[in-house]
Amino acid sequence: MVEFLFCLLIGYLIGAFSPSYIIGMLSGFDIRKRGSGNAGASNVIILKGKKIGAFCAILDIAKACLAIWITGKLFPNFSYAFPVTGASCILGHIFPFYMKFKGGKGLACLGGVILMTDVRLFLLMLSIELVVVLIVNYLCVVPMSASVAYAVIYGVMKQDVLAACIFMVAAVVMFFKHMDNLKRIKNGTEVHFSYLWNKDKEIARIKANGATENE
Repeated sequence: MVEFLFCLLIGYLIGAFSPSYIIGMLSGFDIRKRGSGNAGASNVIILKGKKIGAFCAILDIAKACLAIWITGKLFPNFSYAFPVTGASCILGHIFPFYMKFKGGKGLACLGGVILMTDVRLFLLMLSIELVVVLIVNYLCVVPMSASVAYAVIYGVMKQDVLAACIFMVAAVVMFFKHMDNLKRIKNGTEVHFSYLWNKDKEIARIKANGATENE
């Protein structure tokens, strides 16, 4: 129980560190009140550009790797250190206490968890999800599908239903955090993935569909 609580706490606190929020504050605004309203790397790309957004994503990936590495060293004999820390890091990113529990949506943190599981799995899932997102042209499908797929894959790899269930908790939370994206897809105001290389056309399309400047 002690190991479980420490893994939960370490994962949550490191996950709660929000580079996107800090970048917004340094730029003079609350990132949750601009762009998509999401405190994550994707919104940093929209508001500050691809380079800063990529840097933010790398930090989010790195914090998940760091949290898992720390608890792995502290509790090498605790068989659930990895899933508890990984899932709590994702939840910390989504629900940071100092941001009134309104953070990001967990994609980059999930990427860090997968990377720490197996580099080959990370590259495989990244390749598959890249194909998916290019087909549907919406980034939000990636965390929704990848989080569920990873929970199942991890459970199969470890032959452990409980471990899969721990990650599935994070997957369910991530799914519900993206409900607003699904609503925006329906009304035509969700940003296409092609925004990365066709910014002006995307902005015009979204405005034509009735989105406000802050949406």
